[in-house]
Amino acid sequence: MIVCVAVDDNRGMMFNNRRQSQDKILRKYLLNMVNGRKIWINNYTAKQFEFPLTGNIAVDENFLDKACEEDFCFVENLSLEKYKERIKEIILFKWNRIYPADMYFDIPLVENEWKLTYVDEFEGNSHEKITMEEWKRESI
Repeated sequence: MIVCVAVDDNRGMMFNNRRQSQDKILRKYLLNMVNGRKIWINNYTAKQFEFPLTGNIAVDENFLDKACEEDFCFVENLSLEKYKERIKEIILFKWNRIYPADMYFDIPLVENEWKLTYVDEFEGNSHEKITMEEWKRESI
């Protein structure tokens, strides 16, 4: 599966059971990036998107268990460590800021296991610069 996560400079994802931040341009970027392929989210994340949801967005609380190899999963409030063997690609959206955090992205992007293959920067709605990093597993 291909996992997409928004993080701060310390890899923080959430604080006090709330997302650190959100950005409507990031959501648009993500939907353009998946180009009609399936993207899984949970009910918490679904609140960010406009209703009715497009047909390629699947909402399920157990989406990380249900996602297929080529599916995208936008993860905000879940640990990914137990799924790391199923993840073939990680897309990090970096806020380029430090926010308070008590939940962190928990997949170490270690050399010889993960390779940074692409970087893009774009201006968000609430952030002057959002950096997108694409990491691919060296062997799966």
